[in-house]
Amino acid sequence: MIIKIYWNNEEAKKLLSITQESLDDLWLSEFIKAENVDGAEYAKELSITKDSAFCIEEETIWFKDVIFEWIVPEKAEITSLLMSIIGWEEDSGCSSGGCHGCGSSGSCGI
Repeated sequence: MIIKIYWNNEEAKKLLSITQESLDDLWLSEFIKAENVDGAEYAKELSITKDSAFCIEEETIWFKDVIFEWIVPEKAEITSLLMSIIGWEEDSGCSSGGCHGCGSSGSCGI
């Protein structure tokens, strides 16, 4: 999965930073990449109407969607969103097998 933050303004940079922090906190940054994207073609393809959009893409199934636009949520909300997307319950974690993908090293295999 790839998380794409649409546009290149201060709000988008803040959203990208918060998203990356959440991925790091959940030990998912090795498996889920977050990057900035801009351009009229991308906005048109996903019907983005406002700057600073949080989009997800899953290339293996050709899936792209806008999760939200125009806001920068708190880090806890981004973390909760990421846990929801990957099917992680809030009280579980990789060490407890919550993501169902932990390897013998304790790293998540998502």
